[in-house]
Amino acid sequence: MADQKKSSFISVFLNGLITENPTFTLMLGMCPTLGVTTAAMNGVSMGLATTFVLVCSNLFISLLRNIIPDKVRIPAYIVVIASFVTMIDLFMQAFLPELRAVLGTYIQLIVVNCIIFARAESFAAKNPPLLSIADGLGMGLGFTCSITLLSMVRELFGSGSIFGLRIMPEGYLPMAIMNQVPGGFITLGLMMILVNVIKKYASARKEEKLA
Repeated sequence: MADQKKSSFISVFLNGLITENPTFTLMLGMCPTLGVTTAAMNGVSMGLATTFVLVCSNLFISLLRNIIPDKVRIPAYIVVIASFVTMIDLFMQAFLPELRAVLGTYIQLIVVNCIIFARAESFAAKNPPLLSIADGLGMGLGFTCSITLLSMVRELFGSGSIFGLRIMPEGYLPMAIMNQVPGGFITLGLMMILVNVIKKYASARKEEKLA
C-alpha cells in the first residue's frame, strides 16, 4: 500500500515536471513567461513564487473539496489563491524589495495564472491532499525549470550574461530583441520545437526497446 502511494506521488510529480509541462506542453502562464524572462534570476524567482502558491492552494482546495459548494467553487478558489499570493508578495516586499520591484505586478497576477486555476479545478478539487501536493510541486517546478531555461537563453543573447555573470566576450553586441516581448515569442517557439523533437526521439527509442 505504501509502495502504491509512493509510486502515485512520483507519477503525479513527474507528470507536471515533464509529461504535461505547463510551459512547453500545456502552454499555460504565458503572461509571466514572456514578460519577466529577460533575466535568469527573474525566471527563478517567478517560478518559485508560483510553485509556493500552487502547492499551498492545491493543498487547501483539496482539504476543502468536500466542503466548498459547487456553485461558489470559483470564488472560493480565488480567495484561497489570493491569500497565498498576498503572503508571497508581502514576503518579497519585506525581504527582496529590489527583486519585487523588477517583477512588479506579475507577482500579484499569479492570482489569475491559468496554471493555478487549471490545477485547482482539474486536480486538487478531485484528489486527496498528498497527490494534490505532488501535482502542485511537479507543475510548479516544471514551470520554474522551463521559464528559468528560457530566461537564461534570453539573458545570454540579450545581455551577454547568465545570472549577471558575463559569458560572452567583451566584443559581443547584445541582441536587443531578446529583451523585448517578440524575443520571448521567438525563444519560446524555438525551445518548444527542441522539446518536441526530444520527446519524439525518446518515444521512438522506447518503442524500439519494447519491440
